[in-house]
Amino acid sequence: MKALKIATFNINGIRSRLPVLLAWLEREQPDIACLQELKAPDQTFPLQAIEAAGYSCLFQGQPSWNGVAILARGAEPLEVRRGLPGMEHDPQSRYLEAAVHGVLVACLYLPNGNPQPGPKFDYKLEWFERLIEHAQGLLDSGHPTVLAGDFNVVPTDKDIYDPRSWRKDALLQPESRACYQRLLDQGWTDALRHLYPDEQVFTFWDYFRKHWERNAGLRIDHLLLNAELVPYLKNAGVDAWVRNEPKASDHAPTWIELGTRKHR
Repeated sequence: MKALKIATFNINGIRSRLPVLLAWLEREQPDIACLQELKAPDQTFPLQAIEAAGYSCLFQGQPSWNGVAILARGAEPLEVRRGLPGMEHDPQSRYLEAAVHGVLVACLYLPNGNPQPGPKFDYKLEWFERLIEHAQGLLDSGHPTVLAGDFNVVPTDKDIYDPRSWRKDALLQPESRACYQRLLDQGWTDALRHLYPDEQVFTFWDYFRKHWERNAGLRIDHLLLNAELVPYLKNAGVDAWVRNEPKASDHAPTWIELGTRKHR
């Protein structure tokens, strides 16, 4: 298997953040980039600009909200599915799956779930259940697979600057965390936590109360690997510099590097 850099980035509006996206692609050159929260219908997706940057892409947009895309450098991503099984009538664009560079990549934007309790939190848990069910099938297939995206879950209190003021938020609810743990229990590996078990690493800093300036962040963007890929995991990190750019998203790209198989 050749070396690959795979990233996930909640762009929070691809049209307004396009200069930031292009600067990141040029500087970091991920082989595969999963984007969430395009907030644009398909007809306004900036396909030409992204192709000019050297990337082929699949995308599923939606006016004003949601939207996911998979970008690939030097290869054409082959679409496998749009939307989760059992969610065929869901109007929200949140899941895209493709085969590219010898890896199956699932790009997902899990529902936020706020305010909770309520219908939005119920939808989050329903979506999570469908994801868990589908993820088991992906594991059973044995294909090298990455689940990449904004999971809208802070897995543990270590993954947030201070959990006290967020206790009522959907991202920290026991039900949300339990669903995430069920994915790990299936056999998925949280790549960043696997390499950095004790470090506090953030991927999101909201726009309020100077959270970025204070490094008051959360880790909600994750890359989960199946057992076939874990031996190839070489490095992982967060391109925090992107969060400091003008008109930045409130997320920063999170990435992994897969290399030659580690020796046992």
